[in-house]
Amino acid sequence: MEWFPVVAGTFKGVALGTGMFFAIKWHYDQGKKEQDKALEKRAVLRAAGKVAAIFALSLLGLGLLTFFVLSKLSLDLGLT
Repeated sequence: MEWFPVVAGTFKGVALGTGMFFAIKWHYDQGKKEQDKALEKRAVLRAAGKVAAIFALSLLGLGLLTFFVLSKLSLDLGLT
């Protein structure tokens, strides 16, 4: 019996098996990475929304505070 077909066939099987394993692992890792990116993007958008809401509320509060302080000081608040 010749030894070359046995060795070459074994090498081919090991090489293809290893390649398939790493290809499947790579695709699985890419799917997890995209899922993590989506979760990270959602967290960033949520944080940006909170910052925008806090800014809008503080701006409204400052405007109302200014209005009431100027009213107490009897300053003219008319637009005309």
